[in-house]
Amino acid sequence: MTQLPIEHTVTFQLSHPAGSAAESEFLAAAAELASIPNVHNFQIRRQTSPKNPHRFGISMWFETAEHFAAYCDHPAHVEFVQERWLKEVTDFQESDFEPLA
Repeated sequence: MTQLPIEHTVTFQLSHPAGSAAESEFLAAAAELASIPNVHNFQIRRQTSPKNPHRFGISMWFETAEHFAAYCDHPAHVEFVQERWLKEVTDFQESDFEPLA
């Protein structure tokens, strides 16, 4: 795999009960973010370690800082954050990584 310059990751805890329809609907809405231009290797994952209280994680890659900035400002991302994320996520940790070399 070619290393892309920016990996955007977020782990999070939802307000919804595990396995609920509301949880599934949130994850389905989050999956739509993969269709935003210049998003690569989009994945939603379930947490398996008891060391982390967050149940889910999302990761994606961007080829340039400009692509990442465009994603952050994209209307679909902004709407998802305003209409879903801020209302349904109770805790999260966001990290953005670039290769060392």
